[in-house]
Amino acid sequence: MLKFRGWGRAALALGMAVGSAVALLPFTALAQGKEPVKVGLVSSKSGVFAQQGEEVIRAVQFAIDEANAAGGIDGRKIEVQTADDESTPDAGRRVAEKLARSGYNLLIGAIPSSISLAIVQNLDRWDAAYFNVISKSDKLTGDTCRARAFRTNHADSMDIAMINQWAKELPEKSFAVLGADFVWGRESGEAFKKSAEAAGKSVPLALYAPLGTKDFAPYIAQFKAANVEAIWVAEVGRDAIAFVKQAQEFGLIPAKKLIGHALILNFMIDATGKALDGTVGTTSYTPDIDSPRNKAFVAAWKAKFKRLPTDNEGQAYNGAIVMFQGVQKAGSAKPADVSKALRGAEVDTLYGKLTLRAQDNQLMLPNFVGRAKVVDGVLRPVVEHSFAASTMPGPSALCEL
Repeated sequence: MLKFRGWGRAALALGMAVGSAVALLPFTALAQGKEPVKVGLVSSKSGVFAQQGEEVIRAVQFAIDEANAAGGIDGRKIEVQTADDESTPDAGRRVAEKLARSGYNLLIGAIPSSISLAIVQNLDRWDAAYFNVISKSDKLTGDTCRARAFRTNHADSMDIAMINQWAKELPEKSFAVLGADFVWGRESGEAFKKSAEAAGKSVPLALYAPLGTKDFAPYIAQFKAANVEAIWVAEVGRDAIAFVKQAQEFGLIPAKKLIGHALILNFMIDATGKALDGTVGTTSYTPDIDSPRNKAFVAAWKAKFKRLPTDNEGQAYNGAIVMFQGVQKAGSAKPADVSKALRGAEVDTLYGKLTLRAQDNQLMLPNFVGRAKVVDGVLRPVVEHSFAASTMPGPSALCEL
C-alpha cells in the first residue's frame, strides 16, 4: 500500500513536470498539427521568360526558407511545389491547375500577363488564390479581376500615370515605339504614344515584334531611317536582350536614345554589357528603397548570395511576404480565408506599410523612374525620380469583386 501511494505521488509529480514542460514549449511546437501553407510556384523555367522566371523562383523560395527558419507562418510550415509554365498561357494554366488540385492552391510567380490572365479566370473552380508579382496588364485589375487574385506589383496604368508626368520632362521632342506584340507590349506602346503626344511631342512610328523574334534588323532599319530622337522600348525577356545587342551592333544606339518600360531591368543590363549605361526607364524595385523591411531583406539576401537582389527578385519576395501576411491575418491557409483577410488590408512590404485596395486587390505602391548607373563597380538601375502612390489612378469601373 505504501509502495502504491509512493508510486501515485511520483506519477502525479511526473505529470505536473510534463505539464510544466508543455507549457514552456514554443508556440510553433504546439502548432505542429496546423494545416501547412501550401504554395504553388508557377513560373518560367524554359521559354522566352526563363531568365526572369529563375529570379522569381529563387526569391519566392528564399522567402519560404526564411519564414520556415523563423517557425513558419502562424505556426504553420510552408510547403512548396514548383512547376514550369514554359512561358506560355496554355502550359501555365495546365500546371497551375495541377498544383491547385493537388492542394498547392496559394499560387504565385508567373511572369507575363498572358499567363496570369489564364490562371486568374479559374481560381474559384480550382479553390485557389493567386498572387501576381510581375505581370502588369490592367485587365488583371480590370474586367478580369477576381476576389482571390492580388497584384503586389505595378499595373500598366500605374506606370502610365507616372509616365504622363515624366513625359513632360523628357527633353526629346520625337519618338518611335518598339513593343512586344502581346497584351503588355501593346498597352505600353500605345499608352506612351498617347502620353507623349499629349505633352506636345511626336510619335510617327510604332512597331510591334512577335514574341520569339531573334532578328530585329528590319525594325532597326526603320528606326534608323525615322526622324526621331529616341525609342520607347517595351520588349521582354530574350527578345529584349536581342534587340538591345543588335541596336548597339547596327549603330542605332547611341545615335538614338533608348528609353522604356522595364527596359533597365537587372537581367537586361547584365546581359547587354555596357549598352544600357546611362539609359533611363521605369523601375519597379531597387535595393535602395528606404524601409526597415527592405533593409532587412537586402542584408539577408547579400549574406546568402553575396550580391544585391534584382528588381524581379525584390518584387517576387514582396509578393510572397504579402501572401504570408494573409495567412497570418486569416489564421488559416485556405485560399478563401486568406483572400478575405487581405482585401482592403494594410500590409508591411519592402516599400513600407501599404494598403491592398479593396475595390480591385491592387497594392497601392509608390513608383520610380531610374537610370542605369555604375554603383560600387556594378551597373544597375538607380532611382532618379519617385512618384507617390497617390499619383496612381483609381480602380477600374470594369472590376466587380
